[in-house]
Amino acid sequence: MIEPELAVILLNATLVVLAYFWFYPRVAGANLQKVALFDLLTTAIALLIVGLKFWGSGYQFELVGFHLNWFWFTLLTYLVLEIPLSFWYLKRYR
Repeated sequence: MIEPELAVILLNATLVVLAYFWFYPRVAGANLQKVALFDLLTTAIALLIVGLKFWGSGYQFELVGFHLNWFWFTLLTYLVLEIPLSFWYLKRYR
């Protein structure tokens, strides 16, 4: 069985890769307002999926020695995965 932390990180990585390499280039291109809007939606999808599984469970995720609930773990790991790709995307489409 896969650990919950790894499952969330894999979900986030999948969403970020699909967004930046497939979806955003096709529907947003160089329009940064569209990229920002779709990125909020993609982040919300990640939070919704993880929330459906862990809301109310009391499970504590561990991230670099800190214990976080599902919301903060999902959001922080999503941002860590997204930031390098967002800089690359901005550089490529500017």
